[in-house]
Amino acid sequence: MPPTPLSEAEFDQLADILERFGDERAMTLEEMDGFLATVVCSPRDIPRSEYLPIIWGDAIVNEPAFAAKPILKDFISLVVRHRDSMDHLLREGETFTPLMFEDENGNARGNDWAKGFLRGTELCKADWAALLGDEEQGGALVPIFALAYENDPDPKMRPYKEPMTDEVRKNLIVGAAAGVMRCFEYFESLRVLARLPIGDLTYRRILPKVGRNDPCPCGSGKKFKHCCGKVMLH
Repeated sequence: MPPTPLSEAEFDQLADILERFGDERAMTLEEMDGFLATVVCSPRDIPRSEYLPIIWGDAIVNEPAFAAKPILKDFISLVVRHRDSMDHLLREGETFTPLMFEDENGNARGNDWAKGFLRGTELCKADWAALLGDEEQGGALVPIFALAYENDPDPKMRPYKEPMTDEVRKNLIVGAAAGVMRCFEYFESLRVLARLPIGDLTYRRILPKVGRNDPCPCGSGKKFKHCCGKVMLH
């Protein structure tokens, strides 16, 4: 059975737990959503023992201790379910919608969500850097960077000299949502390889016989040099 998406009441409960019991460095709900989007898209499966402490804001999240306290047990359950629900949605190819709060004018800004997403890329830094440098797919991250650095203290890091218009912001948010789906697809072949038992990886021995410009054997439809060959030939 697919995981049940969190209800509005459950999101409120999760936000309340983070605010009341989390460390002062705990993420907001919006940051967490962006961060978990990266966790789901990452080229390797990120265990919850690795991502839960970052959300909580403390280097140590002792799951057995948390499980003994109903409120903290709820925190783990809700975060994991939201992560699993997001993963299921992307695997099914459904439209991804980021969780973003609205300002006093009823407009989503997306800055915290984008910062949460970029924070998640630090878990697999080299692989995300490779995506950013990919001429064909690197553009998936551009709207996210633009939102994350909109108000950066260093003016040189800001994407626009003038304040964003509502239209530009809406386009960036749409682009960020589409970028998540592109990132998920980009790293899918690496996640599949990582899940295979070692005994099932013997086919790697024959991959060098595939031409660089031939279709990749993984079935992605891309050229071998732009897919699995990108990892195995370099």
